[in-house]
Amino acid sequence: MAKSPDAFRTISEAAEEVGAPQHVLRFWETKFSFVVPVKRAGGRRFYRPQDIAVLTAVRRLLHEDGLTIRGVQRLHKEQGLKKLVGAEAAALIEDGETFAAIATPVPARPVSMSHAGRAEHADLQGVLADLEQAKARLDAVLSRSVEKSF
Repeated sequence: MAKSPDAFRTISEAAEEVGAPQHVLRFWETKFSFVVPVKRAGGRRFYRPQDIAVLTAVRRLLHEDGLTIRGVQRLHKEQGLKKLVGAEAAALIEDGETFAAIATPVPARPVSMSHAGRAEHADLQGVLADLEQAKARLDAVLSRSVEKSF
């Protein structure tokens, strides 16, 4: 069963979609501050559609356009995500939206879940809970920093 365009991807799925090995994606995380997949408590990476777009742009800049790592870093520092992934995609990333708006919609169909499907659903519920906890912690930190500034 194919994943929806908005679904998070594992590192193996992301590597396949981007066209770069898994170890290269992990290396790029260390070199590019704007490559930040979601990580669960155990350190397992999940890539959002916007992460895939950024990684694809990095691969293109490095392998097709011939930029160096420093060149891509400089490009991001000087011109931001718009130069890396294009204006429309960058706007979606900056707004926190997914790429569903620019993807071809796929009509939803009822799915009966197998045991594996239920297990994956439970895993995703765990990811969602982790994300909600992280958001709550960030909101608390941000509200404290805003209160201190007044």
